[in-house]
Amino acid sequence: MTEALSITASAIDPGLLQLPWSLPLAQWPSRAIVSLPKGLSRHLVRFASLSGRVVAVKETTEAMARREYEMLGNLHRLDVPCVERVAVIAGRTDDAGLPLPAALVTAHLRFSMPYRALFTQVLRPDTADRLVDALAVLLVRLHNVGFFWGDVSLSNTLFRRDAGAFAAYLVDAETGELHENGLTPGQRSHDLDVARTNIAGEIMDLAAGGRLERGVDAIEIADRLVASYRSLWTALTSQESFAADESWRITERVQKLNDLGFDIDEMSIRTTADGTTVLIQPKVVDAGHHQRRLLRLTGLDVEENQARRLLNDLDQYRARISRLGSDEEMAAHEWLTRVFEPVVKSIPYDLRAKLEPAEVFHQVLEHRWYMSQERGRSVPLAEVLSSYVHDVLRHRRDEATIMGPPTETTSLPLLSPSDDEDDGRDWRDLV
Repeated sequence: MTEALSITASAIDPGLLQLPWSLPLAQWPSRAIVSLPKGLSRHLVRFASLSGRVVAVKETTEAMARREYEMLGNLHRLDVPCVERVAVIAGRTDDAGLPLPAALVTAHLRFSMPYRALFTQVLRPDTADRLVDALAVLLVRLHNVGFFWGDVSLSNTLFRRDAGAFAAYLVDAETGELHENGLTPGQRSHDLDVARTNIAGEIMDLAAGGRLERGVDAIEIADRLVASYRSLWTALTSQESFAADESWRITERVQKLNDLGFDIDEMSIRTTADGTTVLIQPKVVDAGHHQRRLLRLTGLDVEENQARRLLNDLDQYRARISRLGSDEEMAAHEWLTRVFEPVVKSIPYDLRAKLEPAEVFHQVLEHRWYMSQERGRSVPLAEVLSSYVHDVLRHRRDEATIMGPPTETTSLPLLSPSDDEDDGRDWRDLV
């Protein structure tokens, strides 16, 4: 049977040959299966162990598997948040020689969760709002590169914690189309209509199961996705005009986009015939402004909001160490070795799969803020870390790979003040 297999992959993992491809996916033995929560899917999807990592295996037609494999590769090259493709397995037959469906294999996204695993007993309004906001950002990024999704939903998305918010990743690209010349307004509207319908249905499904907090309106949540998307899309693509003597507004526009987490590769600037009005419009907008700056300065590759929070702390640190002057790179290196790494390394080894290091650092800062507020005084860092590890982190489920049946849930993150509410204090001020 093994000789009949056709494996398509950018790098062949020998462990692929050890998986029981001669059995229908529904009949795979427990030794090959990893129990993880997953979203709803039109196809059978199961998680398996492959060479020490977890992969998702989806049975489908060979044509659909190959199409989605290529699409995920294209999205990855465009730096869009999505799962990583591993292989397409075709030519499967059972022990009697009868054909079996082809399979698409993708890597499980570490520290990610389906939306159903992001609440405890019931879905809270603030959690629902953060989920759809993250999905709106993902949809804008996809549309910005010319990707028409066709089946936007919470179930087709994975979420990672991102400094009190969430970052969304595309999981299912089966219905997607990539258009080199960009999307028409009608295509974008179609994706929004599908998103609104699917999200309302998914939230109503939670309500039917008694897992929706009283007062949460499914239609209102779905409408929020549309509103968030339109607000962000307008901020990124709208044309703006102003008087010729107000050129400072060009810098203001760039800063606004940077604050949203986007870079501008090109901007179109025109003056009117009489020279009294200037028109500006971003031409190519790229996501990940804060991520790239942090990666350049420290080598840390984290989510966008985490990068924003860590850069906030880095900039505060830099402002206090005059001996390094204005050398941003030197200050960043010292912050990394004297601030970030000591906090991360203080986490006991057996708890390091609970959260990503950047999320741990963010939550330690938040925990310090709450402890200080509660006690009305500065709390030493050692006490903050001890309290956080024993009172918060130790009671979380591992998010590197969340084990357990789909009905199990994870604990909510600490609710924290927004960056706008942060009083600017730093944990080193509390030692």
